[in-house]
Amino acid sequence: MNVLIVDDEPLARDRLGRLVGELDGYRVLEPSAGNGEEALHLIDNLKPDIVLLDIRMPGLDGLQVAARLCERDAPPAVVFCTAHDEFALQAFQVSAVGYLVKPVRSENLAEALRKAERPNRVQLAALTKPSAQEGAPRSHISARTRKGIELIPLEQVIYFIADHKYVTMRHEGGEVLLDEPLKALEDEFGDRLVRIHRNSLVVRDRIERLQRTSLGHFQIHLKGMGGEALTVSRRHVAGVRKLMQQL
Repeated sequence: MNVLIVDDEPLARDRLGRLVGELDGYRVLEPSAGNGEEALHLIDNLKPDIVLLDIRMPGLDGLQVAARLCERDAPPAVVFCTAHDEFALQAFQVSAVGYLVKPVRSENLAEALRKAERPNRVQLAALTKPSAQEGAPRSHISARTRKGIELIPLEQVIYFIADHKYVTMRHEGGEVLLDEPLKALEDEFGDRLVRIHRNSLVVRDRIERLQRTSLGHFQIHLKGMGGEALTVSRRHVAGVRKLMQQL
């Protein structure tokens, strides 16, 4: 995979270049770019598969560059590498497939590059379509983890559970904490979710079966949970049963 590095700081470009060069399967393209205008020119000429893109740069910043790339039929995958984590939401709105906070760690870079290469064209297209429709729901959910900001496709989500001020999101790759309220998630993704408890939402397409325990409680089994079950409150049992009849 060919990787283009875009950063206005030469030392940052050199460090990223060394990190990428230590990973198998990736080649750093030369020259690198020091600003947004150079980046667009080099992307046209070098046709990189992945662009490691800084955000704060003179002239066109990284978000503007990514927005321009969204307009193309076959854009490269974009992974932002920045010292500023407050731009994560805007980054995902312009089709980023990764967001790394400096100083970039080698293992986090390797994981971001792996995500960017599978299948980046399809993933970028899925991210771009909602932005063209006013008020359309996201196709990915962002979460701050020890690796930085992770972007998780909605298709991989299994359930959301609220616990005090945070919401735990279970997905195919594990669990992450969100700082989004459960109600806001239900309002945005209501066509995909069903409430099974006052603190729980599950993805409708993940439902396998509803089961009553020997103690008279109800539990729901979901695809991808490895046998683990979630409690369904009596208040929501009828709604879950009705939904299952429609699936």
